[in-house]
Amino acid sequence: MKVNRKYKDSLFTRLFSEEEQLRQLYNVLKGTNYGTDTKIEVITLDDVLFMGRKNDICFKIDHQIVVLLEHQSTINENMPLRFLIYVAREYERLIDNKALYKTTLIKIPTPEFYVLYNGVRKYPNEKILKLSDAFITDTHNTKLELEVKVININYEQNQPFLQQCHRLQEYSYFIFEVKQNQKKGMSFECAVKNAIKSCIKQNIMAKFLQINGSEVLNMLMTEFDIDVAREAWLEEGEQKGIKIGEQKGIKIGEQKGIKIGEQRGELKKQQEIAKKLIGVLDIEVIAEKTGLSIEEVKKLI
Repeated sequence: MKVNRKYKDSLFTRLFSEEEQLRQLYNVLKGTNYGTDTKIEVITLDDVLFMGRKNDICFKIDHQIVVLLEHQSTINENMPLRFLIYVAREYERLIDNKALYKTTLIKIPTPEFYVLYNGVRKYPNEKILKLSDAFITDTHNTKLELEVKVININYEQNQPFLQQCHRLQEYSYFIFEVKQNQKKGMSFECAVKNAIKSCIKQNIMAKFLQINGSEVLNMLMTEFDIDVAREAWLEEGEQKGIKIGEQKGIKIGEQKGIKIGEQRGELKKQQEIAKKLIGVLDIEVIAEKTGLSIEEVKKLI
């Protein structure tokens, strides 16, 4: 039987699928001290998809708060708008439609929005993305606002924050190991396998990695490597373009170099990743994930 891998869980959602792990993570994000007597209910929607993916995690805590949480290796400036659409769908599900027509006030859970970032590009430890930044007209007195708190969880940058949540710190260190192995020239597959061995040896997520090692590789290949690779190609193309522009001493040379570096580097890497995904995902899914056409993927086969 063929397994549908298109909407596969990410490593992050798998690690934080348990109530206790979500409670600890929320206590760190919010600065609260909820204990085991505080109920958590996961309410992630299965039918709301963006780019072929579900929202990472949505849950209620203490019967009053809706927390929308995404983990990303590429910052998406449209997250406030995405969360607005998503939370509206959540309220539709949580509230009886008939109640909307009653005259008494309906009490609804208070929403909170977070993005945890661990991409390769430099980013502040914390940043607020606002829905109002997307409005066509600039207004200081907007009647509709939604704020998303982005927190950088790169191991080498934000360790004081990570130390407050053991599972998040372990996850961040594991991803750090993968990146370091790639910098040493390892292929993505070797980088992940070596990171798994190293972390097991250091007793970092050891039990989870021992049981789910092969699945971790597949999850990272579809949910992590493509995003990070694209960031790396873009940065490489920019640096190459800037160098060419400086050498020629003209603005046109710089812009052309950036464009050429991005196009050539991205196409090559897209093809490499597509080759790795052949036999793991369907051709249509590979094309969607890499940006190649279906014909281009077939030629690689």
